[in-house]
Amino acid sequence: MKLGLKSNIAKSLLLARWKQTLVAAIGVTFSITMFITLLSFMNGLNDLLDGLILNRTPHIRLFKEIKPSEYQAINLSQEYKKSQNFIRSIKPAKSKNELRNYEAIVQTLKNDKRVLGFAPKIVAQIFYNVGATDLTGVINGVEPEEENRLFKFSEYIVEGNYIDLKNIPNSVILGKGLAQKMLTEMGAIVQVTTAQGQIVKLKVVGFFQSGLQELDKVQSYASIKTTQKLLGKSTNYVSDLQIKLNDMTIAPALAKEYQAIFDVDAEDIQTANSQFETGSSIRTLISYAVGITLLIVAGFGIYNILNMMIFEKMDSIAILKATGFSGNDVKSIFIRIALTIGLVGGLFGLLFGFLLTAVIDQIPFDTESLPTVKTFPVRYDPKYYIIGALFSIITTYFAGFFPARKASKIDPVIIIRGK
Repeated sequence: MKLGLKSNIAKSLLLARWKQTLVAAIGVTFSITMFITLLSFMNGLNDLLDGLILNRTPHIRLFKEIKPSEYQAINLSQEYKKSQNFIRSIKPAKSKNELRNYEAIVQTLKNDKRVLGFAPKIVAQIFYNVGATDLTGVINGVEPEEENRLFKFSEYIVEGNYIDLKNIPNSVILGKGLAQKMLTEMGAIVQVTTAQGQIVKLKVVGFFQSGLQELDKVQSYASIKTTQKLLGKSTNYVSDLQIKLNDMTIAPALAKEYQAIFDVDAEDIQTANSQFETGSSIRTLISYAVGITLLIVAGFGIYNILNMMIFEKMDSIAILKATGFSGNDVKSIFIRIALTIGLVGGLFGLLFGFLLTAVIDQIPFDTESLPTVKTFPVRYDPKYYIIGALFSIITTYFAGFFPARKASKIDPVIIIRGK
Protein backbone atom coordinates (compact mmCIF):
# COMPACT_ATOMS: atom_id res chain seq x y z
CA MET A 1 0.00 0.00 0.00
CA LYS A 2 2.71 2.43 1.07
CA LEU A 3 4.86 1.40 -1.92
CA GLY A 4 2.09 2.19 -4.37
CA LEU A 5 1.33 5.45 -2.57
CA LYS A 6 4.97 6.59 -2.84
CA SER A 7 4.91 5.77 -6.56
CA ASN A 8 1.74 7.85 -7.02
CA ILE A 9 3.27 10.79 -5.14
CA ALA A 10 6.46 10.58 -7.28
CA LYS A 11 4.29 10.52 -10.40
CA SER A 12 2.33 13.59 -9.23
CA LEU A 13 5.52 15.54 -8.53
CA LEU A 14 6.90 14.59 -11.94
CA LEU A 15 3.77 15.71 -13.78
CA ALA A 16 3.44 18.86 -11.71
CA ARG A 17 6.70 20.10 -13.29
CA TRP A 18 6.47 18.21 -16.54
CA LYS A 19 8.43 20.77 -18.58
CA GLN A 20 11.46 20.51 -16.29
CA THR A 21 11.04 16.74 -16.21
CA LEU A 22 10.96 16.66 -20.01
CA VAL A 23 14.12 18.78 -20.22
CA ALA A 24 15.94 16.43 -17.81
CA ALA A 25 14.80 13.35 -19.73
CA ILE A 26 15.89 14.93 -23.04
CA GLY A 27 19.30 15.63 -21.50
CA VAL A 28 19.71 11.97 -20.59
CA THR A 29 18.40 10.88 -24.00
CA PHE A 30 20.85 13.14 -25.82
CA SER A 31 23.75 11.97 -23.66
CA ILE A 32 23.05 8.26 -24.19
CA THR A 33 22.43 8.81 -27.91
CA MET A 34 25.75 10.58 -28.42
CA PHE A 35 27.58 8.13 -26.14
CA ILE A 36 26.50 5.13 -28.23
CA THR A 37 26.92 6.92 -31.57
CA LEU A 38 30.36 8.22 -30.69
CA LEU A 39 31.66 4.86 -29.48
CA SER A 40 30.17 2.96 -32.42
CA PHE A 41 31.66 5.37 -34.95
CA MET A 42 35.07 5.77 -33.28
CA ASN A 43 35.55 2.04 -32.80
CA GLY A 44 34.35 1.37 -36.34
CA LEU A 45 36.99 3.85 -37.47
CA ASN A 46 39.56 2.06 -35.29
CA ASP A 47 38.67 -1.25 -36.94
CA LEU A 48 39.07 0.34 -40.36
CA LEU A 49 42.43 1.95 -39.63
CA ASP A 50 43.82 -1.10 -37.84
CA GLY A 51 42.56 -3.30 -40.64
CA LEU A 52 44.70 -1.41 -43.13
CA ILE A 53 47.80 -2.64 -41.32
CA LEU A 54 46.99 -5.24 -38.67
CA ASN A 55 44.79 -7.43 -40.87
CA ARG A 56 47.56 -7.47 -43.45
CA THR A 57 50.27 -8.19 -40.90
CA PRO A 58 51.09 -11.69 -39.64
CA HIS A 59 50.96 -12.32 -35.91
CA ILE A 60 54.44 -13.78 -36.20
CA ARG A 61 56.88 -13.39 -39.07
CA LEU A 62 59.74 -15.84 -39.44
CA PHE A 63 62.63 -14.72 -41.62
CA LYS A 64 66.41 -14.82 -41.89
CA GLU A 65 68.00 -11.40 -41.62
CA ILE A 66 71.42 -10.76 -43.11
CA LYS A 67 73.51 -9.26 -40.32
CA PRO A 68 77.02 -9.37 -38.87
CA SER A 69 78.00 -12.50 -36.99
CA GLU A 70 77.53 -12.24 -33.24
CA TYR A 71 80.70 -14.29 -32.69
CA GLN A 72 83.84 -12.71 -34.14
CA ALA A 73 87.06 -14.67 -34.57
CA ILE A 74 88.96 -12.64 -31.98
CA ASN A 75 86.35 -13.45 -29.33
CA LEU A 76 86.82 -17.15 -29.99
CA SER A 77 90.58 -16.93 -29.53
CA GLN A 78 91.88 -18.34 -26.25
CA GLU A 79 94.62 -15.73 -26.18
CA TYR A 80 92.17 -12.79 -26.09
CA LYS A 81 89.30 -14.55 -24.33
CA LYS A 82 89.69 -12.52 -21.12
CA SER A 83 90.29 -9.23 -22.94
CA GLN A 84 87.83 -6.51 -23.88
CA ASN A 85 87.80 -6.49 -27.67
CA PHE A 86 86.59 -3.57 -29.80
CA ILE A 87 85.82 -4.23 -33.45
CA ARG A 88 84.63 -1.59 -35.91
CA SER A 89 83.07 -1.64 -39.37
CA ILE A 90 81.86 -5.23 -39.06
CA LYS A 91 80.41 -6.45 -42.36
CA PRO A 92 77.55 -8.94 -42.65
CA ALA A 93 78.57 -12.54 -42.99
CA LYS A 94 78.10 -14.20 -46.36
CA SER A 95 74.75 -15.87 -45.87
CA LYS A 96 71.42 -16.37 -47.60
CA ASN A 97 68.21 -14.72 -46.51
CA GLU A 98 66.18 -17.89 -47.04
CA LEU A 99 64.60 -20.06 -44.37
CA ARG A 100 66.59 -23.22 -43.94
CA ASN A 101 64.82 -26.44 -42.95
CA TYR A 102 61.61 -24.96 -44.37
CA GLU A 103 59.83 -28.31 -44.58
CA ALA A 104 60.60 -29.10 -40.93
CA ILE A 105 59.31 -25.69 -39.85
CA VAL A 106 56.08 -26.18 -41.81
CA GLN A 107 55.51 -29.61 -40.28
CA THR A 108 56.00 -28.23 -36.77
CA LEU A 109 53.54 -25.39 -37.41
CA LYS A 110 50.93 -27.81 -38.77
CA ASN A 111 51.06 -29.77 -35.51
CA ASP A 112 50.91 -26.67 -33.29
CA LYS A 113 47.32 -26.10 -32.14
CA ARG A 114 48.10 -22.48 -31.30
CA VAL A 115 48.58 -21.74 -35.00
CA LEU A 116 45.55 -20.80 -37.09
CA GLY A 117 47.45 -20.92 -40.37
CA PHE A 118 50.58 -19.82 -42.17
CA ALA A 119 51.54 -18.56 -45.62
CA PRO A 120 54.97 -18.58 -47.28
CA LYS A 121 56.28 -15.41 -48.88
CA ILE A 122 59.22 -14.27 -50.99
CA VAL A 123 60.24 -10.61 -51.13
CA ALA A 124 62.10 -9.75 -54.33
CA GLN A 125 63.70 -6.38 -55.06
CA ILE A 126 63.25 -5.54 -58.75
CA PHE A 127 63.17 -2.68 -61.29
CA TYR A 128 60.14 -2.01 -63.50
CA ASN A 129 61.38 -1.14 -66.96
CA VAL A 130 59.26 1.71 -68.36
CA GLY A 131 60.84 2.82 -71.62
CA ALA A 132 64.23 4.28 -70.77
CA THR A 133 63.26 4.65 -67.10
CA ASP A 134 63.63 2.09 -64.32
CA LEU A 135 61.25 2.29 -61.35
CA THR A 136 62.32 0.69 -58.09
CA GLY A 137 59.83 -1.87 -56.83
CA VAL A 138 59.13 -4.98 -54.81
CA ILE A 139 57.41 -8.18 -55.85
CA ASN A 140 55.80 -10.21 -53.09
CA GLY A 141 55.67 -13.88 -53.98
CA VAL A 142 52.68 -15.45 -52.22
CA GLU A 143 50.38 -18.47 -52.24
CA PRO A 144 47.18 -16.69 -53.40
CA GLU A 145 44.69 -18.95 -51.61
CA GLU A 146 46.47 -18.87 -48.24
CA GLU A 147 47.13 -15.14 -48.58
CA ASN A 148 43.42 -14.57 -49.10
CA ARG A 149 42.33 -16.88 -46.28
CA LEU A 150 44.64 -15.38 -43.66
CA PHE A 151 45.06 -11.78 -44.81
CA LYS A 152 41.88 -11.01 -46.83
CA PHE A 153 43.88 -10.43 -49.99
CA SER A 154 40.79 -10.33 -52.23
CA GLU A 155 39.39 -7.31 -50.37
CA TYR A 156 42.24 -5.18 -51.71
CA ILE A 157 41.89 -6.28 -55.33
CA VAL A 158 40.13 -3.44 -57.17
CA GLU A 159 40.33 -5.06 -60.60
CA GLY A 160 40.93 -8.66 -61.65
CA ASN A 161 40.93 -11.85 -59.55
CA TYR A 162 43.62 -12.89 -57.09
CA ILE A 163 43.37 -16.56 -58.07
CA ASP A 164 44.71 -15.68 -61.55
CA LEU A 165 48.16 -15.50 -59.98
CA LYS A 166 47.94 -19.25 -59.49
CA ASN A 167 46.20 -20.13 -62.75
CA ILE A 168 48.16 -17.90 -65.16
CA PRO A 169 51.95 -18.43 -65.39
CA ASN A 170 54.24 -15.40 -65.16
CA SER A 171 51.43 -13.11 -63.99
CA VAL A 172 51.48 -10.15 -61.65
CA ILE A 173 49.03 -7.94 -59.74
CA LEU A 174 50.27 -4.36 -59.59
CA GLY A 175 49.64 -1.71 -56.98
CA LYS A 176 47.16 0.87 -58.27
CA GLY A 177 49.60 3.74 -57.77
CA LEU A 178 52.34 1.84 -59.59
CA ALA A 179 50.03 1.00 -62.49
CA GLN A 180 49.09 4.67 -62.86
CA LYS A 181 52.77 5.67 -62.94
CA MET A 182 53.46 3.05 -65.61
CA LEU A 183 50.23 3.78 -67.56
CA THR A 184 49.51 0.06 -67.54
CA GLU A 185 46.17 -1.65 -68.25
CA MET A 186 44.75 -5.11 -67.61
CA GLY A 187 46.33 -7.77 -69.81
CA ALA A 188 49.40 -5.68 -70.57
CA ILE A 189 52.91 -7.13 -70.45
CA VAL A 190 55.38 -5.41 -68.12
CA GLN A 191 59.12 -5.98 -68.09
CA VAL A 192 61.10 -6.21 -64.87
CA THR A 193 64.79 -6.58 -64.11
CA THR A 194 65.96 -8.42 -61.02
CA ALA A 195 68.84 -7.36 -58.80
CA GLN A 196 70.89 -10.10 -60.51
CA GLY A 197 70.28 -8.50 -63.92
CA GLN A 198 67.77 -11.06 -65.23
CA ILE A 199 65.02 -9.60 -67.42
CA VAL A 200 61.55 -11.15 -67.16
CA LYS A 201 58.21 -10.27 -68.76
CA LEU A 202 55.03 -10.56 -66.66
CA LYS A 203 51.37 -10.33 -67.59
CA VAL A 204 49.19 -7.91 -65.59
CA VAL A 205 46.12 -9.79 -64.27
CA GLY A 206 44.91 -7.30 -61.67
CA PHE A 207 45.39 -4.21 -59.57
CA PHE A 208 45.32 -3.91 -55.79
CA GLN A 209 44.91 -0.92 -53.50
CA SER A 210 45.85 -1.29 -49.84
CA GLY A 211 44.97 2.26 -48.76
CA LEU A 212 48.64 3.13 -48.16
CA GLN A 213 49.64 5.09 -51.25
CA GLU A 214 53.38 4.84 -50.72
CA LEU A 215 53.14 1.05 -50.73
CA ASP A 216 50.80 0.96 -53.71
CA LYS A 217 53.36 2.88 -55.77
CA VAL A 218 56.04 0.24 -55.17
CA GLN A 219 54.59 -3.16 -54.41
CA SER A 220 53.13 -5.87 -56.61
CA TYR A 221 52.17 -9.52 -56.12
CA ALA A 222 53.04 -12.69 -57.98
CA SER A 223 52.79 -16.38 -57.14
CA ILE A 224 55.52 -18.17 -55.21
CA LYS A 225 56.48 -20.17 -58.32
CA THR A 226 56.72 -17.09 -60.52
CA THR A 227 58.88 -15.29 -57.95
CA GLN A 228 61.16 -18.31 -57.49
CA LYS A 229 61.64 -18.46 -61.25
CA LEU A 230 62.18 -14.70 -61.35
CA LEU A 231 65.03 -14.98 -58.84
CA GLY A 232 66.41 -18.20 -60.31
CA LYS A 233 65.79 -20.10 -57.08
CA SER A 234 64.73 -23.67 -56.38
CA THR A 235 61.13 -24.63 -55.54
CA ASN A 236 61.86 -24.86 -51.81
CA TYR A 237 63.20 -21.30 -51.57
CA VAL A 238 61.16 -19.11 -49.16
CA SER A 239 62.36 -15.91 -47.49
CA ASP A 240 59.45 -15.32 -45.08
CA LEU A 241 56.83 -17.36 -43.28
CA GLN A 242 53.75 -15.47 -42.13
CA ILE A 243 51.91 -17.02 -39.20
CA LYS A 244 48.42 -16.29 -37.89
CA LEU A 245 47.54 -17.46 -34.36
CA ASN A 246 44.25 -18.34 -32.71
CA ASP A 247 45.18 -15.92 -29.91
CA MET A 248 47.13 -12.84 -30.99
CA THR A 249 48.15 -11.96 -27.41
CA ILE A 250 50.57 -14.88 -27.16
CA ALA A 251 52.52 -13.71 -30.23
CA PRO A 252 55.50 -12.14 -28.34
CA ALA A 253 56.16 -15.25 -26.25
CA LEU A 254 55.61 -17.65 -29.15
CA ALA A 255 57.90 -15.61 -31.42
CA LYS A 256 60.76 -16.06 -28.93
CA GLU A 257 59.99 -19.77 -28.72
CA TYR A 258 60.08 -20.22 -32.51
CA GLN A 259 63.24 -18.15 -32.77
CA ALA A 260 65.01 -20.50 -30.36
CA ILE A 261 63.66 -23.70 -31.93
CA PHE A 262 64.15 -22.89 -35.62
CA ASP A 263 67.25 -20.65 -35.33
CA VAL A 264 65.60 -17.87 -37.35
CA ASP A 265 64.63 -14.26 -36.73
CA ALA A 266 61.07 -13.79 -35.47
CA GLU A 267 59.00 -10.63 -35.21
CA ASP A 268 55.62 -10.45 -33.46
CA ILE A 269 52.76 -8.15 -34.40
CA GLN A 270 52.89 -6.19 -31.15
CA THR A 271 56.49 -5.21 -31.79
CA ALA A 272 55.96 -4.47 -35.48
CA ASN A 273 52.83 -2.34 -35.02
CA SER A 274 52.93 -0.99 -31.48
CA GLN A 275 52.11 2.53 -32.69
CA PHE A 276 48.78 1.40 -34.17
CA GLU A 277 47.69 -0.30 -30.94
CA THR A 278 48.62 2.85 -29.02
CA GLY A 279 46.61 5.01 -31.42
CA SER A 280 43.56 2.75 -31.16
CA SER A 281 43.71 2.73 -27.36
CA ILE A 282 43.94 6.52 -27.21
CA ARG A 283 41.01 7.01 -29.61
CA THR A 284 38.88 4.56 -27.63
CA LEU A 285 39.81 6.25 -24.35
CA ILE A 286 38.85 9.66 -25.77
CA SER A 287 35.49 8.25 -26.95
CA TYR A 288 34.65 6.86 -23.52
CA ALA A 289 35.80 10.04 -21.80
CA VAL A 290 33.60 12.26 -23.97
CA GLY A 291 30.60 9.93 -23.63
CA ILE A 292 30.87 9.68 -19.85
CA THR A 293 31.29 13.45 -19.62
CA LEU A 294 27.99 13.89 -21.48
CA LEU A 295 26.27 11.58 -18.99
CA ILE A 296 27.71 13.44 -16.01
CA VAL A 297 26.57 16.77 -17.46
CA ALA A 298 23.06 15.32 -17.85
CA GLY A 299 23.27 14.17 -14.22
CA PHE A 300 23.98 17.73 -13.10
CA GLY A 301 20.92 18.86 -15.02
CA ILE A 302 18.76 16.37 -13.13
CA TYR A 303 20.39 17.42 -9.87
CA ASN A 304 19.52 21.09 -10.45
CA ILE A 305 15.94 20.29 -11.46
CA LEU A 306 15.35 18.15 -8.37
CA ASN A 307 16.89 20.82 -6.15
CA MET A 308 14.46 23.37 -7.58
CA MET A 309 11.61 20.91 -7.17
CA ILE A 310 12.46 20.39 -3.49
CA PHE A 311 12.65 24.14 -2.91
CA GLU A 312 9.24 24.67 -4.50
CA LYS A 313 7.65 21.64 -2.82
CA MET A 314 8.72 22.41 0.75
CA ASP A 315 5.05 22.59 1.82
CA SER A 316 4.25 19.22 0.24
CA ILE A 317 7.28 17.59 1.84
CA ALA A 318 6.36 19.06 5.24
CA ILE A 319 2.79 17.74 4.91
CA LEU A 320 4.09 14.29 3.94
CA LYS A 321 6.32 14.13 6.98
CA ALA A 322 3.60 15.53 9.23
CA THR A 323 1.19 12.81 8.08
CA GLY A 324 3.55 9.99 8.96
CA PHE A 325 6.05 9.70 6.10
CA SER A 326 9.57 9.19 7.39
CA GLY A 327 12.72 10.81 6.04
CA ASN A 328 13.57 7.58 4.21
CA ASP A 329 10.13 7.62 2.57
CA VAL A 330 10.69 11.14 1.28
CA LYS A 331 14.18 10.18 0.10
CA SER A 332 12.70 7.16 -1.70
CA ILE A 333 10.14 9.36 -3.49
CA PHE A 334 12.75 11.73 -4.93
CA ILE A 335 15.11 8.91 -5.90
CA ARG A 336 12.18 7.33 -7.76
CA ILE A 337 11.73 10.60 -9.61
CA ALA A 338 15.40 10.67 -10.62
CA LEU A 339 15.44 7.00 -11.67
CA THR A 340 12.26 7.44 -13.68
CA ILE A 341 13.89 10.29 -15.61
CA GLY A 342 17.00 8.15 -16.07
CA LEU A 343 15.13 5.06 -17.24
CA VAL A 344 12.84 6.86 -19.67
CA GLY A 345 15.63 9.06 -21.02
CA GLY A 346 17.99 6.09 -21.17
CA LEU A 347 15.58 3.88 -23.13
CA PHE A 348 14.97 6.59 -25.72
CA GLY A 349 18.73 7.26 -25.79
CA LEU A 350 19.44 3.60 -26.59
CA LEU A 351 16.85 3.65 -29.36
CA PHE A 352 18.01 6.93 -30.92
CA GLY A 353 21.65 5.87 -30.52
CA PHE A 354 20.99 2.75 -32.56
CA LEU A 355 19.02 4.69 -35.19
CA LEU A 356 21.67 7.40 -35.53
CA THR A 357 24.40 4.76 -35.80
CA ALA A 358 22.41 3.02 -38.54
CA VAL A 359 22.06 6.33 -40.39
CA ILE A 360 25.82 6.95 -40.25
CA ASP A 361 26.36 3.39 -41.50
CA GLN A 362 24.45 4.30 -44.66
CA ILE A 363 26.20 7.59 -45.44
CA PRO A 364 28.39 7.18 -48.57
CA PHE A 365 32.12 7.37 -47.97
CA ASP A 366 34.03 7.18 -51.23
CA THR A 367 37.78 7.67 -51.31
CA GLU A 368 40.42 6.43 -53.72
CA SER A 369 42.68 5.33 -50.88
CA LEU A 370 40.02 2.94 -49.51
CA PRO A 371 38.28 1.43 -52.54
CA THR A 372 36.49 -1.35 -50.63
CA VAL A 373 34.90 1.06 -48.12
CA LYS A 374 31.58 2.41 -49.40
CA THR A 375 30.03 3.88 -46.21
CA PHE A 376 31.29 5.36 -42.95
CA PRO A 377 32.53 2.56 -40.66
CA VAL A 378 30.63 1.77 -37.47
CA ARG A 379 30.76 -1.09 -35.01
CA TYR A 380 27.55 -2.53 -33.55
CA ASP A 381 28.56 -3.81 -30.13
CA PRO A 382 26.00 -4.72 -27.40
CA LYS A 383 28.63 -3.69 -24.84
CA TYR A 384 28.08 0.00 -25.66
CA TYR A 385 24.34 -0.28 -25.02
CA ILE A 386 24.88 -2.09 -21.72
CA ILE A 387 27.41 0.52 -20.56
CA GLY A 388 25.10 3.34 -21.66
CA ALA A 389 22.12 1.88 -19.80
CA LEU A 390 24.13 1.30 -16.61
CA PHE A 391 25.61 4.78 -16.65
CA SER A 392 22.22 6.39 -17.21
CA ILE A 393 20.86 4.62 -14.12
CA ILE A 394 23.95 5.22 -11.97
CA THR A 395 24.30 8.88 -12.96
CA THR A 396 20.64 9.72 -12.40
CA TYR A 397 20.59 7.79 -9.12
CA PHE A 398 23.38 9.90 -7.66
CA ALA A 399 21.87 13.03 -9.22
CA GLY A 400 18.70 12.30 -7.25
CA PHE A 401 20.33 10.92 -4.10
CA PHE A 402 21.78 14.19 -2.78
CA PRO A 403 18.63 16.33 -3.28
CA ALA A 404 16.57 13.45 -1.85
CA ARG A 405 18.77 13.30 1.24
CA LYS A 406 18.31 17.05 1.63
CA ALA A 407 14.53 16.65 1.36
CA SER A 408 14.52 13.84 3.94
CA LYS A 409 16.09 16.17 6.54
CA ILE A 410 13.47 18.92 6.24
CA ASP A 411 11.80 19.68 9.59
CA PRO A 412 8.02 19.96 8.95
CA VAL A 413 7.45 22.02 12.11
CA ILE A 414 9.76 24.79 10.93
CA ILE A 415 8.14 24.85 7.47
CA ILE A 416 4.53 24.90 8.77
CA ARG A 417 5.31 27.45 11.50
CA GLY A 418 6.97 29.67 8.90
CA LYS A 419 3.84 29.57 6.81
